[in-house]
Parts: sequence; C-alpha cells; structure tokens
Amino acid sequence: MELKFILEALLFSAQKPLSTKEMREALASAVEHAENDDTVRAFKKTKEEDVLEALDQLARDHEQAGRSYRLVCVAGSWQFVTQPEYAPWLKALIGVRARPPRLSQPALETLAIIAYRQPITRAEIEQIRGVNVDGTMQTLLERGLVEQSGRAEVVGRPALYVTTPLFLEYFGLRSLEDLPAADELRRIVVEKPPAPVTADAGLATTPPEQLTLAQAEGAQEEPAPAAETAPPAGDSRNP
Repeated sequence: MELKFILEALLFSAQKPLSTKEMREALASAVEHAENDDTVRAFKKTKEEDVLEALDQLARDHEQAGRSYRLVCVAGSWQFVTQPEYAPWLKALIGVRARPPRLSQPALETLAIIAYRQPITRAEIEQIRGVNVDGTMQTLLERGLVEQSGRAEVVGRPALYVTTPLFLEYFGLRSLEDLPAADELRRIVVEKPPAPVTADAGLATTPPEQLTLAQAEGAQEEPAPAAETAPPAGDSRNP
C-alpha cells in the first residue's frame, strides 16, 4: 500500500482541509484501530518530508489525469477542490453563497504593504501610503485578514500587524513564500521611531511624561532651609 493513497483517503473523508501534522497524527493513531497489522504499523512514524513528497506526487497524478478536481495546499492545509470551469453546475446544485464585498483599492494597497513588510505598525503603513489608514485597517481587521501580533520596541509601543491564515486562503496561497515578487515595495525605507529610554537595563521603560515631570521637578528644587536650633533648657524667650 502506498502512502499517497492513504493520504488521498484521509483527504476525501475529511470535512475540512488537513495539515501535514493532522495527517501524521492519523497515521500514528491508526495502529489503535488495526489488530497486528504490519502494514499499518509501517506508517506510524512517517516523517513530514515523506508526507509532503507523497502529497506533491498525488497532486501531480490528479493534474495529469485531467480530473474535475485537483489537490491544493492553501494556508498550510491540503484539500481537494473542483476545477473553476465546473462552477456553473456546482452553483446550480448547492446555490451561491453570499460572499463579503470585494476589497477596495485602498484596502488592497494597505494589505499588500502589510503582507510584504510584516510585522509593521500603522504609522509605518501610513509613511508608505502617504495617507491615514484608520478606516482601512478597521476593515481588514473586521474581515480577519490581518491581526495584531505584538508591540514594537519603540517609544509609545505601537501595535504590530501581520496577515492571518485567512489572508492566504482568500488569495489561494500555500504560504507567504508564494507571494509574487515585489522588490520595490520591500526596498521602501521606513523611518522608525527611536527605541524607548529606560531608567536602567532590565527595568521597565520609563514613560516619557514621567521623565519630563522628573526633569522639571529637579530644575525647580531648592535646598531646604536649615532647621531652627532649639533654645537651651531653662532659657525662656517669652517676656
């Protein structure tokens, strides 16, 4: 029995796309459902590279056979999909799903900047586009195409944004490495804010407003007046 046919059976039966990790887990767990079957045990410790090689071979087999469906990898997960030319008959059978409206040109431009320069802050996006992107970013976040991944180590700690797996699925990409070349976009120089000032190495960052306040207080500070010497015992200053 060949590995590619086992994977084909898994993909045909699955109700969702499968990652190589999920397929390897199925191969390892299969021994629990087979009694002393050496064939099943032989695939228990299949390596990821072997799974990928079998999937690539399976995809080539279906492409050469000219079937109505093909095997594709989208956002790191594998699935069988029908060929585009059969869409009219499928729509007649299952109907047309309501799809969200297409992305506007500003949204596509902003999304492209994030895809090629991620992780990136909103201010850096605006430097490249030259316009405010608040509304556009809100749209991309609501559509689930981008997400916040952390904060930049600069003054103000602005949020960093990256694309999501849904972005890959939306554009039918296997991974970010499949993005078309955009050397010019990658070469655009973006000025980054200075790193935050810290009071001491390893300590939390001192907020700029506290630094300003501390400097102002230090400039205004004057020596305190000397304490008045108490009169000696028995001496009275009252008339």
